[in-house]
Amino acid sequence: MWNFLVKGGPVMIPIILGSIFGLAIIIEKIWFLNKVNTNTSLFVQEVFKELKTNKAQKALQLCEKNINFPVAAVFKIGIERRNSQPDRLEKILEQAGNNQIQRLEKRLGALASIIGIEPLMGFLGTITGLIRAFMTWEQAGANITVNALALGIYEAMITTAAGLIVAIPFYLFYNYFISKIKYFSNEITNYSIQLMEAISDIREVAKI
Repeated sequence: MWNFLVKGGPVMIPIILGSIFGLAIIIEKIWFLNKVNTNTSLFVQEVFKELKTNKAQKALQLCEKNINFPVAAVFKIGIERRNSQPDRLEKILEQAGNNQIQRLEKRLGALASIIGIEPLMGFLGTITGLIRAFMTWEQAGANITVNALALGIYEAMITTAAGLIVAIPFYLFYNYFISKIKYFSNEITNYSIQLMEAISDIREVAKI
């Protein structure tokens, strides 16, 4: 394996570094998404149960207890600002939701950059490898041999393969993360609407 990496030439260095950084992001993101994953439906039911019985503080305690979860963080802000005007409360919940999505998307931009750059680095290695092979051919002239060309050809092929080997699985992980974040985003939006409706119902009951 080491012999192949060496034959890949200097372009293999950024390819390997990119793979290390990308793998670190993937591991961190898997851990983080598993950490924030919860039975949101059960949590929301418990919060609404407390709100309907005018136990806003207990609802806030539930949110605080589950503050690492996106919906809980949004609910905490919404309940704290429940006396705001409906249009103002809607904007508050929207902003809180956006903040949670940004938290979920952290470092995904860096992963996307790595996915895009890795094949390009492989292509660069292909070009530099072919240049080396042709320069060797030019110097050897009619005495050129396959062994003389092998180093440049190895560099061209290995870097191309390495760039794709890194980018393809990373791209699959990236799409998985995007789908999970989209799910969380829809969840936050739907439950935020339900929270606004619950707060509105409580206000109506209070007026009676």
